[in-house]
Amino acid sequence: MIKHKKLNRAMLLVLLCTGLLANFFVHAEVLDKIVAVVEDDVILEQELNKEVSVIRQRIQASKTQMPPETMLRKQVLEKMIVDKLQRLMAERAGITVSEEMLNSSAADIAERNHMTMEQFRAELESQGMSYKSFLENMRNEIIINQLRGREIGGRIKVTDREVDHYMETQGKVGEEAIQYHLGHILVAVREAASSADIQKAQSKANDLVNKLRAGQDFTQTAISYSDDANALKGGDLGWRVLSDIPTLFSDGITTMKQGDIAEPIRSPSGFHIIKMLEIKGLDNHTITKTKVRHILIKTNELVDDTEAQKRLLALTARIVDGDDFAALARAHSDDKGSALKGGSLDWVNPGDLVKPFEDAMSKLAVNEVSEPIQTQFGWHLIQVLDRENKDNSAEYRKNRVRDAIRKRKIEEETELWIRRLRDEAFVEIIENRL
Repeated sequence: MIKHKKLNRAMLLVLLCTGLLANFFVHAEVLDKIVAVVEDDVILEQELNKEVSVIRQRIQASKTQMPPETMLRKQVLEKMIVDKLQRLMAERAGITVSEEMLNSSAADIAERNHMTMEQFRAELESQGMSYKSFLENMRNEIIINQLRGREIGGRIKVTDREVDHYMETQGKVGEEAIQYHLGHILVAVREAASSADIQKAQSKANDLVNKLRAGQDFTQTAISYSDDANALKGGDLGWRVLSDIPTLFSDGITTMKQGDIAEPIRSPSGFHIIKMLEIKGLDNHTITKTKVRHILIKTNELVDDTEAQKRLLALTARIVDGDDFAALARAHSDDKGSALKGGSLDWVNPGDLVKPFEDAMSKLAVNEVSEPIQTQFGWHLIQVLDRENKDNSAEYRKNRVRDAIRKRKIEEETELWIRRLRDEAFVEIIENRL
């Protein structure tokens, strides 16, 4: 990739207009063409070609009909422009991702896929992606998510009143047991669009609906024509319950059947086309509650990891010899809150405790005492006293509604925020290079 510094916007324009841009990069290792100027930065043809190749492989793997090359390049370039605008904003805001956070996130992904890091790297290579490229893509995603959380997430609030209102007005019996798999296409309209531009966008949306209803492939159409961030995923919004669907078109969702395509819906962002891809039900939600107690030894200047483990192993031996766990917790645990209760944490739900503690706890039989377990708080002995399965459906649905309302608000605000960011930015696309 060409090595360059960000240029002053006025200088970029002068260089572009006079044809002197190539001479500016006299120290470049590889001379590359510019396909777009984004604020004070550029997107190179080599970068675009690489991203188009990745997306093309993804589309081929999904066995979706490939859109025309010019259309694909246009969509990929638009995504790259929006991503670069967000990264530039994040850079100005001082948002960074440490190598430790990056490696930890990669390790988590490998673990969730039941792979070692070596296996995960090999799998990436088999799919044509280097581990270095994967980390860079993940870094960009984390940075953009942190930026959106800062710019949007922090000001999104969901009140108990909103949750209760939804449960009263829309949370009818059975509704939360239904999931909808939706496809989405957006025909965008600028905030300051003229009546003629709005009419043109509406005509385009109507034409797309007619073609889709006549059998045109939805995924390929979304990839080619949608202005939404999910365009290159074929417009796939995934599985959602009703509360997880934007209010703009949630009212009509319950009357749609699988395969139906709704009429275009107007919003400040443009015209939305929704397809019902699939519908399925949900089972009741049951959780396993655990009654647990522990003894904690904290590390400090006088007590290192080895000493902490040694003390806990000595306490384990006393418990095996018949000493009372609760009495030992009261006398020796550094968790003073639970020590007063004989080390008891009472009944806990999944997710209440830190992951290393919960992972060790879940493997214990009732009344079994663990080996010394390390968490960020120190070293623990853990004993499970009881377990019970509880129907948590009502509380689960309420939490789902709260999360879904928040997610919906964030999505709606993010869509407007991205459109505003794009409209207000300085972007110059070098048409003859695409």
